[in-house]
Amino acid sequence: MSHGVIRYSSDTVVAVIDPDYAGKRVRDVLPYLESDAPVVASVDAGLAYHPTSLLVGIAPAGGALPEEFREAIRIGMRAGLEIVSGLHAMLGDDEEFAALAREHDSRIWDLRLPPAAPLFSGAAWDVTARIVLTVGSDAAVGKMTASLELTRAARDRGADAAFVATGQIGIAIAGWGTAIDRVVADFAPGAAEHLVLEGQRRARDLLFLEGQGGINNPAFAPVTLALMYGGAPDALVLVHNVARTVIEDYDVPILSYRALIRTYESLCATVKPAPVVGIALNTRECTDDEAREHIERARAETGLPCDDVVRNGPHALYDAIAPAIVKTSVLHA
Repeated sequence: MSHGVIRYSSDTVVAVIDPDYAGKRVRDVLPYLESDAPVVASVDAGLAYHPTSLLVGIAPAGGALPEEFREAIRIGMRAGLEIVSGLHAMLGDDEEFAALAREHDSRIWDLRLPPAAPLFSGAAWDVTARIVLTVGSDAAVGKMTASLELTRAARDRGADAAFVATGQIGIAIAGWGTAIDRVVADFAPGAAEHLVLEGQRRARDLLFLEGQGGINNPAFAPVTLALMYGGAPDALVLVHNVARTVIEDYDVPILSYRALIRTYESLCATVKPAPVVGIALNTRECTDDEAREHIERARAETGLPCDDVVRNGPHALYDAIAPAIVKTSVLHA
């Protein structure tokens, strides 16, 4: 979780807590983040850099707060810091932390705390901004990153564009959004619809809706579907981490590009068609030559524009897909 915040947050990350790497800079440990923030051993050490917030920068399976993190949070709260958490466990519901917050005037921001969501109404079908949803070959392949980078490219090209956050990291970066994976299933499409309606109020031309999960991920596909139907996209951008061959944590193969495109498009076509207009690859673990080969192979296999929007920047991919992003209409009986 912390990687995305370090790279994209408008707030300055003044220090990162990791006793294993204390004394180094972030770029010494994770060069691709290009951050000179110091790595310190503890919250106490981090206070010397005058932070205003303490981010619980992990996303463990199940979303529980590890016991060893409690003391760090206590120290932060006693210092009056805002506590920002993307865990499924709501820190605001913890009696000890709630009491400390009151005592020390410390705010708890549970990023995954869902708002009351209505049932899907169909209002998203009338949004005039074009909606682009990032869809993945799996969870955690770079859908948020692709959405943020394409939003930046669209703005650079003069479009009034907004990033619409649907996960805890995106919310921390954008300052608004809803963690779709915390919404009761029946209301998740309605929550997605509410997000694009809010997005329309923030940008008139383009909304880049952050995707979640993956269509053949046994655990997270329902969240993917909620965004596909509730978000009413006009176009899809497929995102894939080239290092993945199986669904993470499950012995289920990653589908081919063509199979993924066919599956996503056919599911959308049952309600509101949305073509895959391009592919964003995550080639972080590749050499430049390997990355180029993966990009060229994806282009050849699909006939679609393809690039790595971090390695090569987002503008070439955005320029290639922009003409194909057009409004589509819901099917009517």
